[in-house]
Amino acid sequence: MLIDTHCHINMMVKESFDTLLDQTEMARAQEIIREATHDDVNFIINVGTSVIESQNCINIAQKSQHAYATIGIHPNDCTVDWQADVKTLARYAQDKEQHKIVGIGEIGLDRHYKDHNLPRQKDAFRAQIELALEHDLAIVVHTRDAREETLNVLYEYRTNISRGIIHCFSEDLSCAQEAINMNFSIGIGGPITYPKNEDLRRIFTTLSLLNVVLETDAPFLPPQVIRGKQNHPKYIKTIAEYIANLRNESYETVAHVTTQNACKIFGINL
Repeated sequence: MLIDTHCHINMMVKESFDTLLDQTEMARAQEIIREATHDDVNFIINVGTSVIESQNCINIAQKSQHAYATIGIHPNDCTVDWQADVKTLARYAQDKEQHKIVGIGEIGLDRHYKDHNLPRQKDAFRAQIELALEHDLAIVVHTRDAREETLNVLYEYRTNISRGIIHCFSEDLSCAQEAINMNFSIGIGGPITYPKNEDLRRIFTTLSLLNVVLETDAPFLPPQVIRGKQNHPKYIKTIAEYIANLRNESYETVAHVTTQNACKIFGINL
């Protein structure tokens, strides 16, 4: 049994961003989930990046016993209307069981693009952390070119945060350890298989498997064996097999431990 802790099925089945899925796209989303279950992926966490995409995640989750949703405003989608957006997310979170919401994310900081507005991102990040804490939900963090800024914001809430994930981890070992000390797990996916990422491989042979979860970020960041093609939640199995070989552990051990870790983070009862 495996869990893909981070993917965007809604983005796999349509061309444009911030549009609600139509019936054809919804049917394709359900087919993707069924395809993943054939490769031992029993649960998928579909991750929101805006109000509309969060609604898509909820709609997908409600139609499948194998899917759950997180809701959140990605830092690159944080507009001047972010406060109204967070209020909408708060309304969704009030009915978290009905909506199958298990986390707030992906939220965080991103300084990669020149037009980023870091103060606005920080305000939205804090508001959404507080939303997660209020509703006892996991926190799914996106950080890019903003290591210190992200850790500093998380540190403000260190005594309250009980669980979360640093998504698509790409920093060094000391950053991983700081995050783990604040009750975060480290998300790993396709990039660990890329030839250039030897430093990342060294980190993941050092960390305890108890601090690791698996993710695809589909349709993005496919593992090396399908590089250049659209990623898919079913490739969690490929990532688990790769990590087992890297760590000289059995596939069964990697699958069991990372699945148990994900269940604890997202409150999923097997």
